[in-house]
Amino acid sequence: MADRQSSFDYEEILSCARGEMFGDGNAQLPLPPMLMLHRITNADETGGPHEKGCIRAEFDITDDLWFFPCHFLGDPVMPGCLGLDALWQLTGFYLGWLGEPGKGRAIATGEVKFKGMITPETKLVEYGIDFKRVMRGRLVLGIADGWVKADGEVVFTANDLKVGLFKAS
Repeated sequence: MADRQSSFDYEEILSCARGEMFGDGNAQLPLPPMLMLHRITNADETGGPHEKGCIRAEFDITDDLWFFPCHFLGDPVMPGCLGLDALWQLTGFYLGWLGEPGKGRAIATGEVKFKGMITPETKLVEYGIDFKRVMRGRLVLGIADGWVKADGEVVFTANDLKVGLFKAS
């Protein structure tokens, strides 16, 4: 769909978190502080290396974020699980953006490789999801690979992210 909105600012992302964007019972993002993105910079139904779709987003880092004081005392880093959750969040958002019904749930991931860290000195985190497959049936399932960059450098990758959309029975 050429006229579908492909980028979203923070207020629009919050409307998704409140369940307003895709309608009741459909995909939504978590509210802050679990919301791990500030902008969706591009969603493309045919982009990415597999030409099955991709989505990109950004998260601004400030030294007062809630997780820095508690992970780890005296050695603050963003927990890797929050970056992984951001990748799942984007995968579910994308399925809702495609117009698919149901509530999003992370199902699995394959291999995760950490290559660096996100610290209070980091300014910008970028997320990328490249879809390998979107299955549309009783269950809508997105299968994708993802990456996380800190100030332009890849700090981790995750393969075979799986998110499903579940309809109320």
